[in-house]
Amino acid sequence: MLATLTGLGLSAAAGLNAYIPFLIVALVARFTDFVTLPAELSWIASPWAIAIAAILCFADFFIDKVPALDSVNDAISTVIRPATGGLIFAASTAAEDFEEHSALMAQNPWIGIVLGVVVALTVHSGKTVSRPVLNTTTGGLAAPVASGAEEGFSLVMSLTAIFVPILVIFFLIIIVIGLIFIAHQTRKFLAKRRQRKGNTANQPAGNLPEIPTQL
Repeated sequence: MLATLTGLGLSAAAGLNAYIPFLIVALVARFTDFVTLPAELSWIASPWAIAIAAILCFADFFIDKVPALDSVNDAISTVIRPATGGLIFAASTAAEDFEEHSALMAQNPWIGIVLGVVVALTVHSGKTVSRPVLNTTTGGLAAPVASGAEEGFSLVMSLTAIFVPILVIFFLIIIVIGLIFIAHQTRKFLAKRRQRKGNTANQPAGNLPEIPTQL
């Protein structure tokens, strides 16, 4: 149960930022005895994997805070975030040192990969949909604030998933509420946009001079 919560927390965090949960798992596995990754996934804690993830995380930190570029980044990350979520879910649930690690997951890593991909993709979709709405309604001012909040949430949830996995339940509840709120606000935003376009289309083109009907 706890191992599954760890996987859920890390994959949900990857839906917001692919590199933060990856780096945390990699660093904890490399420099502590708290996590021992399965042999087939031990490369996650290798120096080259950590270096690449750190560079990408650094680049993502700045790109995600620039309006328009953040949407491009989200589009590219449609593959990266779910893939990372699946990888980290499988790695964490099969790690020997996580309390109540799952033998089922260790023997069937595809289960963790599928679950991680679904969770990360769901969270990523909410982030991707909400960002253009925020940028449009605030003139782009919300981009750095939203990005910083997402990164902070991803960091805290990743650490919680590893060290206090039971608390992941509360993070997941917050995420579900947030996704429902995003869906509701997005529908309202699109409805208002359609209404404005409809009103514009129905407006007269201008005051045209009357054409006399009699000579």
